[in-house]
Amino acid sequence: MDENYYDLIIIGVGPAGLSAAIYSARMGLKTLVLGESLGLAAEATIIENYPGFRRISGLELVEKMREQAEEFGAVIHLPETVIDLDLKGKIKSVKTEASTYKCGAIIIATGCTHRKLNVPGEEEFKGRGVSYCVTCDGPFFKGKKVAVVGGGNAAATAALYLKDLTSNVFLIHRREDLRADEILKRRVIDSGVSILFNSEVKAIVGRNFVEKVVVFNKKTGEENLLEIDGVFIYVGEEPQSGLAKKAGVLVDDEGFIIVNRRQETNIEGVYAAGDVTGNVRQIGTAVGEGITAAVNSYLYLRGGWYGKEKVGV
Repeated sequence: MDENYYDLIIIGVGPAGLSAAIYSARMGLKTLVLGESLGLAAEATIIENYPGFRRISGLELVEKMREQAEEFGAVIHLPETVIDLDLKGKIKSVKTEASTYKCGAIIIATGCTHRKLNVPGEEEFKGRGVSYCVTCDGPFFKGKKVAVVGGGNAAATAALYLKDLTSNVFLIHRREDLRADEILKRRVIDSGVSILFNSEVKAIVGRNFVEKVVVFNKKTGEENLLEIDGVFIYVGEEPQSGLAKKAGVLVDDEGFIIVNRRQETNIEGVYAAGDVTGNVRQIGTAVGEGITAAVNSYLYLRGGWYGKEKVGV
């Protein structure tokens, strides 16, 4: 048998992909997991709503999943970027920057990427004051003034994390109230974070590094310059489904992969799980979808629970 042939290839090394790998490898499928990073979940500074853990960092939780998948025999190549998919026929092909692999089934668990503001200065100052990850870049702003843009759980958590590091934190949100869970909203308010409601960032300005943001108040119509050293952007996510779509996988109007309750896509032998499917984007949901995809991949490949091998080389 070709050493580059696997029963199942999972694209994505976040909670959905790793949960699928735990189950598929444990069920005896030769499993390969490919990905560029551990995903957005690994960036979470603290997680309080994943069952079984009162408080755990995203990185620690994902690393535990990775270790467990490897213990059961899953092969994980990280980082290894997938650049092309051929999903025609029974045997699928996955091309990466390093090699080409064949498989009988695929689970796409590529997750989402950070949505951008698309304002002047955002691209120019990326890595020079503009960031999408407080866990990665927050410590560089110790004692400085920073702004977080967004109003959901991720933005609120980022603001709280930065409040312990920096001299002053502004939370800029375009609506009249935060979308974050009530417990996080209370913590942000009690922490002393300066919240700018009904406000939008119109531009990010500076010389070599970020120095100011242009903030527009939608209620008053006023535009002000806010002096800061860094901007952390948390305004949602966009699905990483481009390769799948190019290969013929159906996506909806927002780019999320369309699946049924068995996590099957429109192509036989191709499944999708996690944030890239557009369901409730939580780690617990991703884990459940990954497990569902893995079990149904097994049934597809083996032809049922008592089958021997329906798809293979």
